[in-house]
Amino acid sequence: MIVIENAAVATVDASDTYHPDGHVVVGDDGRIVATGAGPATEWAGPAAGGNDIRRVDGRGCLITPGLVNTHHHLYQWATRGLALDDTLFGWLTTLYPIWGRLDAGIVGASAGAGLGRLALSGCTLSMDHHYVFPRDGGDVLEAEIEAARRIGLRFHPTRGSMDLSRKDGGLPPDNIVETTDEALAATERAIDRWHDPSPGAMLQIAVAPCSPFSVTTRLMREAAELARRKGVRLHTHLAETDDEEDFCRKHFNCTPVEYAESVGWLGDDVWLAHGVHLDDEAIAKLGATGTGVAHCPSSNARLGAGMARVRELLNHGVPVGLGVDGAASQEVSHLGAELRQALYTARLRGGPTAMAAREALRLGTMGGARCLGRQDHLGSLEPGKLADLVVWRLDGLAHEGIDDKLAALVFGPPAPVELSLVGGAPIVERGELVHADAETLQRDAEVAHRRILS
Repeated sequence: MIVIENAAVATVDASDTYHPDGHVVVGDDGRIVATGAGPATEWAGPAAGGNDIRRVDGRGCLITPGLVNTHHHLYQWATRGLALDDTLFGWLTTLYPIWGRLDAGIVGASAGAGLGRLALSGCTLSMDHHYVFPRDGGDVLEAEIEAARRIGLRFHPTRGSMDLSRKDGGLPPDNIVETTDEALAATERAIDRWHDPSPGAMLQIAVAPCSPFSVTTRLMREAAELARRKGVRLHTHLAETDDEEDFCRKHFNCTPVEYAESVGWLGDDVWLAHGVHLDDEAIAKLGATGTGVAHCPSSNARLGAGMARVRELLNHGVPVGLGVDGAASQEVSHLGAELRQALYTARLRGGPTAMAAREALRLGTMGGARCLGRQDHLGSLEPGKLADLVVWRLDGLAHEGIDDKLAALVFGPPAPVELSLVGGAPIVERGELVHADAETLQRDAEVAHRRILS
């Protein structure tokens, strides 16, 4: 068992229970036993059965649920710092030829660096949207799954795909797309091989054709049918830029959300990346269908794509989570920092009451869990839920004087992680990865970067 006490506790439960001085108790089964105010007096002695109790003094810290990353492209770590002043379409056309050189070694090293960075930033569950599968690149999906196992993160990769090349009216070049049948068959194989449907799963798979401008209508429709037949979730990019809006109107004579609806891509088993350019009707439709949105405020700002209407999405009951997005469209890749970025973006749109600190934390925790379909077992600190949690150190110079620990986490600079647990097992302690060496991850990522550019 692990008993963490003398810390502030933000449970993110339905009542937003917050203890300025409280405790969390984690059982030896990797689930939360108790949370509450004050010291954990019931567990003052030895554990039942004579098992050891690890006691953590959380003085000066805040305990929250682990952060959930709902949109990312880990392979892009190898191409950070390129196409710095382009819009999305210009950025993509610059990088597509480079991504055509991906292989399992490059992807594994990039994923190791990206997931290590995420763990150090308070993430305990991350998805990944991988959609580039060069024919001679080896098993790139397996490479990133193995990287997640090394770091210890709970992982929800998606088997992405592209089958609409430039010669057929799409954006990507011919050498990095698959045929429709190849993409569907490979996606089904990935589900059969890797997906774990159990409540405590460390690895789940989702189906994720890339975007309306890189995927045929047939692939969108049949991917949705495949996912529902297999009982897994659906993910794609949608409504990220004005260019995408123009593409959908030109090719499909409708908006991106109308197109998604026409191919069976709205529902409570779907979450969409970005959702920046949504009108009132589209937002209402997402709310009515329970379709989620992965909000990526820093990436949207980096590419100049715009600011998502998160306040309106939340008001309509849309599940909204946070994402750092691909490491080449948002080089920071710090999920904890996205809490503040999301709050600032909402306030730029709607003023200082558009989002509060607790709402920003909810986006990064329960909101993300809802997008990934894990809300019954993750996303809040409640007895019986999986013990995915973070202890943030907030008593240093950087946060001095912000008495409300939750406000310090969201409004202050990125906080160091004192302790991070996934299923009750430590993956970060005192700002260091438990299962991997950060310097080794860095060296491997540097080699991958040089290889793909050469």
